[in-house]
Amino acid sequence: MNYLSVENLTKTYGERVLFEGLSFGLGKGDKMALIANNGTGKSSLLKILVGEDVSDGNGRVVIREGVRMGYLTQEPQFPKDVTINELIKGANSLILTVIKEYQDALEKQAEDYNEETHAAFEQASLKMDQYQAWDYETRMVQILGKFNIHDLNQTVGSLSGGQQKRLALALVLLDNPELIILDEPTNHLDVEMIEWLEKYLMQTNITLLMVTHDRYFLDRVCNQILEMTDGKLYHHKGNYSYFLEKRAEREEIYQTEIDKAGKLMRSELEWMRRMPQARGTKSKSRVNAFYETKEKAMSGKKELELKLEVKMSRIGGKILEMKKVYKSYGDIPILKGFDYTFKKGERIGIVGKNGAGKTTFLNIITGTEKADSGKINTGETIVYGYYSQKGIQLKEDKRVIEVLKDVAEVITMADGSKLTASQLLQHFMFPPNMQYNPVSKLSGGERRRLYLLMVLIKNPNFLILDEPTNDLDLLTLNKLEEFLMNFPGCLIVVSHDRYFMDKLVDHLFVFEGDGVIDDYNCTYTEYRNIVEEREEQQAKKEKAAKEEKQEAKTPKEKTKLSYMEQREYGILEKEIEELEKEKKELEETLNTADTDYEVLEKATNRYGEVMKSIDTKTERWMELAEYAD
Repeated sequence: MNYLSVENLTKTYGERVLFEGLSFGLGKGDKMALIANNGTGKSSLLKILVGEDVSDGNGRVVIREGVRMGYLTQEPQFPKDVTINELIKGANSLILTVIKEYQDALEKQAEDYNEETHAAFEQASLKMDQYQAWDYETRMVQILGKFNIHDLNQTVGSLSGGQQKRLALALVLLDNPELIILDEPTNHLDVEMIEWLEKYLMQTNITLLMVTHDRYFLDRVCNQILEMTDGKLYHHKGNYSYFLEKRAEREEIYQTEIDKAGKLMRSELEWMRRMPQARGTKSKSRVNAFYETKEKAMSGKKELELKLEVKMSRIGGKILEMKKVYKSYGDIPILKGFDYTFKKGERIGIVGKNGAGKTTFLNIITGTEKADSGKINTGETIVYGYYSQKGIQLKEDKRVIEVLKDVAEVITMADGSKLTASQLLQHFMFPPNMQYNPVSKLSGGERRRLYLLMVLIKNPNFLILDEPTNDLDLLTLNKLEEFLMNFPGCLIVVSHDRYFMDKLVDHLFVFEGDGVIDDYNCTYTEYRNIVEEREEQQAKKEKAAKEEKQEAKTPKEKTKLSYMEQREYGILEKEIEELEKEKKELEETLNTADTDYEVLEKATNRYGEVMKSIDTKTERWMELAEYAD
């Protein structure tokens, strides 16, 4: 059963063709990832699927009738002056509509009970079941809490970009959609949030199409990969590891075919040059075959490839010393006497929940923020390259090449050669036809790639990367990883990308909150294993303590009544007998037609009390009767 059918989609911007004639389907329960390089139209395709944009030509998108769909855009836009609570209540949410319909039907039935109002109430109740809306309030608290959103009276404008992305994701999940389309869902999530989202999306009743650069997340969640390259689609039924294997096989076969065609073309070219005078039918067919072979041999399109080869400044013996560094914001401590001496060639990863102070720590190192107290001594030869989450603010109408020329016209590379600004941009996958485009036409990933170039052009020997994987495509990530693995200087990385961290760092600073920073000499996966083992041991201790406490509370097996219980047993028999007698008298009073209204009212109230008392005392009498002689 197809939830989503896509036929013949095409999108162009001016002379640039993003994709052409794309067709695919998404069946119930499928979990598909869309993989493509930055600037090839991933976000544009998703916008067409959800109706925020249209295909050129006669392409069409069909979503199965009645299927609830949720969509997370890469950069959510919210009104700034409303509170989170107002935003949730005012959202055009199917579930909120269903809840309102149920509340209205309930009120109408209470006011005027008849067949029509009862039928409407029954219908509204069925809808509540269908949309699983009964526990909406509970789920709202749970999901918002998972994404660290607790104060619903905050205005949306007071939230950071990352908080707004998390809020947008929470709102999508709150609607309990059957079909979910997500554009970079793991951006701005810490690792705990990502792991929770993984488990949520792995549920069998969710159908998913997403764009993500997080390879662990992609590998664990998705069972299908849709690869978009050169405007074409390749469908792989398997996870990310399977996709890598099959893509490599395809490229190898394709290259072999091109190589064979090239060799054949060279031999046939000699024949063509001899210009046979009398060409019969066989000769003409051979000429036609030659041109077909030539077309095949020349079809190998040279792909743009990211080249990270900048020169690193010389690094001396003294790197960076931080002694008794304190930092807090009001009552919230970020650093409590942090001490560390950085060594040459260190590769440190920083992890911790959002808001624990990771970015503040980096800003203190680079001098963009001041510590409250303590000493920070930086070596004279240290040149920081700081790739921050915020990126750089560029004039939207400025051309890409002008941005680079403002820094340098000529750049020295690692091997001593010199490149012009235009040549260096080509190394960073900005071909000449893109270099004169305004910045406003760059995709999110292309902007981040340009920012990376602006950082590396300064020839740093101490690289600090704060969430560098956000919005970068997988090809760029692989090249960045290769470069960083061979980078001889110091490296600090803050990232929620577990694959990226595992590959690059062997030492972790873990921000626990409240100014506490734990130091682990291990990879990220090894750290997670330590944490899981610790949590497992703690859970076992808690379980054992609970069982011990329960055992202590459990009374010894009872065999007979104590003296006091024997006495209570006798009294209860008499009390129940008296109450039964009073009950009969009250029933006689209530059945007398000419009894005064006030007497009736008192008798009615007393009758209720007597019945309740009989039930309570009878229940206790039966408990005691079990052990009575």
